[in-house]
Amino acid sequence: MDSILSQSFEDFEIVAIDDHSPDSCGRILDEYAALDSRVIPVHLEENQGIGKARDAGALKSRGEYILFLDSDDTLADGALQAIADRLEATGDPDILLLNHVRTYWNNRVQASAAGELLASAGTDVFTALERPDFLTMFAVVWNRAYRREFYVGNNFIFTDGIYEDALMVYKTMLTAETIAATDHVCVEYRQRRQGNSMRTPGRKHFGIFQQYARLFEFLDQHPETEPVRALLFERAASHYLFTLAREDRIVPKDRAEFFKLAAASYKRYKPKGFVLPEGSQGVRFQLLERGSYTAYAAVTAAGNTRRQVIQRATKVKTKLGKTAYNRLYRLHLRRPVDENLAVYAAYWNRGVACNPAAIYHKAKELAPNVHGVWIVRRDMVDNVPAGVDYVVANSPRYWEVMARAKYLVNNVNFPNNIVKRPEQVFLQTHHGTPLKQMGIDQQKYPAAAKNMSFAKMLERADKWDLSLTSNQHSTENWERVYPCAFEAIEFGYPRNDVFFRTDGDDVLRIRRELGIEDGKKAILYCPTVRDYQKGYVPRIDLERFCSELGPDFVVLVRTHYFYGADPRLEALQERGLIKDVSTYPVVEDLCLAADALITDYSSIMFDYACLDRPIVTYADDWEVYRKARGVYFDILSGQPGETPGATATDEDQLIEVFRSGAWNGSKAAELRAAFRERFVQFDDGNAAERVVRRLFLGQRETTPAVLPLDERTPAPAPETLAQARIPRQPTGEHGLIDA
Repeated sequence: MDSILSQSFEDFEIVAIDDHSPDSCGRILDEYAALDSRVIPVHLEENQGIGKARDAGALKSRGEYILFLDSDDTLADGALQAIADRLEATGDPDILLLNHVRTYWNNRVQASAAGELLASAGTDVFTALERPDFLTMFAVVWNRAYRREFYVGNNFIFTDGIYEDALMVYKTMLTAETIAATDHVCVEYRQRRQGNSMRTPGRKHFGIFQQYARLFEFLDQHPETEPVRALLFERAASHYLFTLAREDRIVPKDRAEFFKLAAASYKRYKPKGFVLPEGSQGVRFQLLERGSYTAYAAVTAAGNTRRQVIQRATKVKTKLGKTAYNRLYRLHLRRPVDENLAVYAAYWNRGVACNPAAIYHKAKELAPNVHGVWIVRRDMVDNVPAGVDYVVANSPRYWEVMARAKYLVNNVNFPNNIVKRPEQVFLQTHHGTPLKQMGIDQQKYPAAAKNMSFAKMLERADKWDLSLTSNQHSTENWERVYPCAFEAIEFGYPRNDVFFRTDGDDVLRIRRELGIEDGKKAILYCPTVRDYQKGYVPRIDLERFCSELGPDFVVLVRTHYFYGADPRLEALQERGLIKDVSTYPVVEDLCLAADALITDYSSIMFDYACLDRPIVTYADDWEVYRKARGVYFDILSGQPGETPGATATDEDQLIEVFRSGAWNGSKAAELRAAFRERFVQFDDGNAAERVVRRLFLGQRETTPAVLPLDERTPAPAPETLAQARIPRQPTGEHGLIDA
């Protein structure tokens, strides 16, 4: 949508079809329509498939030309202007053929094979019979523009099933009286790692035979097309063989049957005098005509021998390098999966924390038959709570539980050498809502991407079965930046349940344990890590800041867990100026104890928003951070839904925010309300229960249902509790306080 709406040529309409999508597509289209009158959303009452969706759009269209664009592809910059210019130069042909490129998740761009062919046409206007070489172009409907009167006037409609593009392309090309071309790249054809319907194996791919049967029926009805029958027959046979060879389309058990049907189609539609193509393709055509799948399979296997030998040699070399513990792991992988065993880990094995911890405790309550084991680093063993079963990473028992656990729960990825068995279920809980760019989006930012293999990262993400999110912003970003086959579950973050299940007494208890005196306002300062810097670099003169705030405030400082103890913070704490809570084990307690949060780009802001308490954004390096790390929205924009409250970009502004009361003013409250509406979507105190019921109990319905935002009651703010505890003073007869 953005790629169309940002075009320099502006005289167009977008007929956007929501094919009764089960996700948020319909909402997205309505939001675009509310912002731009050129967007015309059409909501189908039931899912009908891509062909019928295109038909609905074509009938709704009013423009002079129709272009089809699939939902995961984009228009290149300047595409519409280039199309308009070429249409004018060629006298408004029935069809204008367009160039395209393939774009990949790793930012690789591959030119189309038709570039030179399209360029050779110049401004010529022709028919398909005059220039049959243009029938060899990639047979999809999105690499051409159709004159609407031609398209609708000939009553072109799509057939059911996949491979519908080929039939439509050939019928329209052979019907058109005027065809022109441009070699300008107009479409960016996105190559998905996973999730492409054409790369999902199954019986639906057998529909290719019906589509080509319809094409040959069309050719029979139009004898003038006889000169190109042999060419189209060769295209069909090549398409059969291409589809058969793809493991992501035809599964092994169906290949013999697919080959048999392809051979029958070959024999039925082979034109008289057909000349076989040269080389190995001609050999495969001969085998198809003979109908011998055994011979075809043998030829194919022989062609793959060299590649298989290389792969086997690599595997042998790898196995020879395995250590004894990995041999132990391989032995455990042969044992059956334990249906009642779950493995938990958090923050690269740092201990019992975050979403996995909340799920672990709820599972003990609702699914006591499932035994949970935590993976921890050796240096973190002392922090494991009493009664929690754990194994040290890379110990002998570690390899056993990793091989045999039915359930794997982590807020990051497990190491590359962990094998994800088909019987195992991996829940990726994540550990924050993304403000900074994540996944494959980081490729554009060297500071964030240094020493990172994105291919390996996606191999790890390929192991996810379920991806837990707390808002639709996260859902949409995780699915895009980790192009894998997991299922998103919008249940909320279990670690945030405590914000809705803690009462005033517990808030006061936590404050006492932290040494926060009654009547003082506690400010929690949580800066995040900078990829472009090494080590912790203070961004606030904390001595000055505390002095300016005065004795009514106490500042709790928590650095990112990537950093160790900082001697400067220790010195300030010894002087009684701050409380260094960097190593405090439960960050949720710190949030509950704080009257307000100061942060920059840390995802803690999204969690703290659950409490509906003031959030101050202090971003003194916004431009540097934005360019070095990349962000999804402007936290300083002041726009509802982007900025959570008061903002400051230097130390003086930050001090003034607190001196003036802006940190807790009405404007900050309005911004916080909009921020909560966008990001506190599924956090309501019941997230852990929803996860446990789905993961361990197999309940697919969302139970309990997510409460509306206005029906949720977060833990009371400390200031409210302090006011409630002020004893009522006795008054005299005239309302004066008695001495």
